[in-house]
Amino acid sequence: MNKEIYKKVRNNPKFSKLVKKRSGLAWKFSAIIFIAYYSFILLIAFSPETLGQAIGDGVITVGIPVGISIILLCIILTGIYVKRANSEFDKLIDDIKDDVRFDT
Repeated sequence: MNKEIYKKVRNNPKFSKLVKKRSGLAWKFSAIIFIAYYSFILLIAFSPETLGQAIGDGVITVGIPVGISIILLCIILTGIYVKRANSEFDKLIDDIKDDVRFDT
């Protein structure tokens, strides 16, 4: 990519909008995962008996569904990000490409 095209892309207001939206979403999702994961780890470290309690009369403890929930949270957030990337972000990228293409 030559410097002129790079400059046009960087100066495009849609590019700034794309970067702001994508970064904001990534930071929010990162914070959610960080809080969920480290809360789980801190619970294991400082109150292992909480997660070690058996559910009913079986051998499954509270920690297993909590751990699975964190994994499912990651999968759900990834799906939301992919859906937004394929619709909203890709549309902005196409608009930016069209703007730069018409300017050159």
